[in-house]
Amino acid sequence: MQKVKLAEDLSFSRIIHGLWRLNSWNFNKDEILRLIEECMELGITTFDHADIYGNYQNEALFGKALALKPSLREKMELVTKCGIKLVSDQRPEHEIQYYDTSKEHILKSAENSLKNLQTDFIDVLLIHRPDPDMDPEEVAEAFTMLKEQGKVRHFGVSNFTPAQVEMLSSYLPFPLVTNQVEISVSHLHAFQDGTIEHCLQKRIPPMAWSPLAGGRIFTDSDEKTLRLQKTLQEVGEELALTKIDSVMYAWLLHHPAKIMPIVGSGKLERIKMATEALNVKMTRQQWFKIWIASTGEDVA
Repeated sequence: MQKVKLAEDLSFSRIIHGLWRLNSWNFNKDEILRLIEECMELGITTFDHADIYGNYQNEALFGKALALKPSLREKMELVTKCGIKLVSDQRPEHEIQYYDTSKEHILKSAENSLKNLQTDFIDVLLIHRPDPDMDPEEVAEAFTMLKEQGKVRHFGVSNFTPAQVEMLSSYLPFPLVTNQVEISVSHLHAFQDGTIEHCLQKRIPPMAWSPLAGGRIFTDSDEKTLRLQKTLQEVGEELALTKIDSVMYAWLLHHPAKIMPIVGSGKLERIKMATEALNVKMTRQQWFKIWIASTGEDVA
């Protein structure tokens, strides 16, 4: 498995496994452990979480499975996020859904994640969404405290614009290591708003959530989706790929920004489609065929 260097002492597997839907897979802890091991056998060592996933329960589900074989921890990288407060029976004090990037909440959320994941440290902690009420000095204080205590090794953001990354970075004594954003053949916004260019400029490899367009590419029948389906199938035939999933992953992996797709499936065969794409050499012409199918316009 290819590795992507985010810092001198940190590398991620090029394909990342996402645990957003973990509770919906209805796995017991032994089955979760087996899935973790199967991912690691494929070379996937990076696992993506958030405090809110699974109605605040998925981190604990993963942690209970990891506790069955704690020696795996030293061979993996754990990512989690904080900053969103959901309306939930797990958090009855939340009257509305809102953002909280206060020092108090970041520290409390990180402690909860450490406890739930049953680990002594988090490899990367992300701010989940841009907070219009963010005090960057408080964020910097929380991040610095967690780093000095050895509870979090590195920090990043999710869904931030380049300007928002720059603003927060200006308050930190260390660099942010990633920006997790939505990127797929159907969602090109990160290529059009300067996010990808900013990642290249700052050498910040982006994590891509919803790399298969949330599954809509397989079910929708609008004009854009039909164009993409046709082109993905054609390019897939050229590359000897039987599933367009692998073509979509290969399109992301082709890019020099070192995009790291997050695969959010509990099915091993779907996870393998992502890892198989690592061996695909997509040409620049094939890449642009898919780009044009997505935009509906030839490049000028």
